[in-house]
Amino acid sequence: MTDNSKIVQLPLDATIARTLRAGDWVRLQGALLGARDAVHRRLFEAIQQERELPVALMGETIYNVGPCPGRGEKACGSAGPTTSGRMDRYTPALLEKGLLGMIGKGKRSEAVVTAIKDRGAVYFAALGGAGAIYGTRINSIEVVAYPELGPEALFRMEVVDFPAIVAIDSRGCDLYEAGPASFRRDL
Repeated sequence: MTDNSKIVQLPLDATIARTLRAGDWVRLQGALLGARDAVHRRLFEAIQQERELPVALMGETIYNVGPCPGRGEKACGSAGPTTSGRMDRYTPALLEKGLLGMIGKGKRSEAVVTAIKDRGAVYFAALGGAGAIYGTRINSIEVVAYPELGPEALFRMEVVDFPAIVAIDSRGCDLYEAGPASFRRDL
């Protein structure tokens, strides 16, 4: 983590989201949601069927994660990011409902990048393989919906100094595209 990382308070404020740029290192603080594929699918289906969602998505950030249980006094065990591309078919609908931030790993589809830009949202990349570190940044965790999904339920988490990098910003700048392009130019 660089010394010039930005502290970003969650829930994410739309004005703050628009100031973040692809490549910015951040330390996230506050409440976020944790969800994997099954929750995304259920939320999407609820939207399609015009049913009430179990949580309001306005201003929320979803971390694509299936956390391991904590031991002893620890709120959470390992909590590494899930590949976000698996959620891409559901993401534009969630963004339309007010979702403002996403945390995960890997590239996103062109449709998701467009939806991020259209909604002024942001996608944060978390480092794969760093689940043990991320788990230590989660101070509390509770199931808020779909408990029958076990570790794939919808969770509310409180995080402190959660390190990430802005991978796709509200202008649609995509670090997964810009980074390799810059490298190729420098060759």
